[in-house]
Amino acid sequence: MTNPTPERKSSPLAVAKAVFFSFLGIRKSSDYQKDAAKITPQQAIIGGLIGAAIFVGTLVTIVQVVLRK
Repeated sequence: MTNPTPERKSSPLAVAKAVFFSFLGIRKSSDYQKDAAKITPQQAIIGGLIGAAIFVGTLVTIVQVVLRK
């Protein structure tokens, strides 16, 4: 019996890039297929939560800056 080759995970930078483009809603089909093959569900969930936290934090900061003026 031979051992199957271990599944390769994407780097954190690749996950961040995929999450960013997913938030924007622009992603080439070929890039999506590559990401779907390499990014694990855990990586996608963690990346999405971090991306959402950064997005909300940015919005809150912008609103605070605008309201101060």
